[in-house]
Amino acid sequence: MQPSRRHGTMGCGISIQAPYYGRGLSEHRVGDFVIDQPRDQFLLTTKVGRYFRRPTEPKTFDRTPWGGGLNMEIVWDYSYDGIIRSYEQSLLRLGLDTIDALLIHDPEAAGHEGGPSLDDLSRSGIRALEELKRNGHIKAIGMGLNASESLDTVARRVPLDFCIVAMPYTLLDQVALKSGMRYCLDNNISVIVGAPYASGILATGPGPQARYRYQIAEPDIQDKARRIQAVCHRHGVSLQSVALQFPLAHPAVVSIIPGAAKPEEVVANIGYLNEEVPLALWSELKAESLIDPDAPVPA
Repeated sequence: MQPSRRHGTMGCGISIQAPYYGRGLSEHRVGDFVIDQPRDQFLLTTKVGRYFRRPTEPKTFDRTPWGGGLNMEIVWDYSYDGIIRSYEQSLLRLGLDTIDALLIHDPEAAGHEGGPSLDDLSRSGIRALEELKRNGHIKAIGMGLNASESLDTVARRVPLDFCIVAMPYTLLDQVALKSGMRYCLDNNISVIVGAPYASGILATGPGPQARYRYQIAEPDIQDKARRIQAVCHRHGVSLQSVALQFPLAHPAVVSIIPGAAKPEEVVANIGYLNEEVPLALWSELKAESLIDPDAPVPA
């Protein structure tokens, strides 16, 4: 590892970006950092399906929902040309000549939020991704999903190497275990669980402000989280450690993204992953029907 001229050193890590995040600002910021880093010291992915173009009236252009970023209009496009344009623009913002993997962004929302048809992806967009992979420009093709049913429907429309799933497989919900997760396992599709804390409640514990699926948690979820937390307390372990270690036991899951807003939260997450959880805890969670009886658990 070699020192960076401006930013110190990086160490081996992975960064997941998207053109949509901050209207290009996320990729610009990461690019400003990694431009001085040895390329073999990090993995970087970004998402495709959106690209930028100059607005008709730049002076009056509304950047909502982002507060900053580029004064550019976002075009949602899953066609061959749209995927290639999105990829090439990302290279420029990141200041890189290679991206390790590309993810198809927001396919669930495309059909009902004014986005492109998924048929565009199936007909020509996937051809662009397969060409990039075949020619060595990327190593893998992925897709970002939020809903359990999307693993049964959207993910099956194109061949994939991996998926990032936000909510379908957590300590609070294993409805995808015998369907979508099984499909991924049978088809050698790696899964990255993007919200092992279920968007908040498994990190903070139940309470008036606890969030689930990015909203204030409903009473039934609060009750279930409270019961799981009670089992954790009886065995002398933290709710957070159980939440992080549970999804990693599934054979299709290769990684999790706990999320952290502060450096100390990164350190805490590492501690939770190393916390010893007794086998009896998993047995009790199954006996009380708090997790699926067939769910794989850490050995």
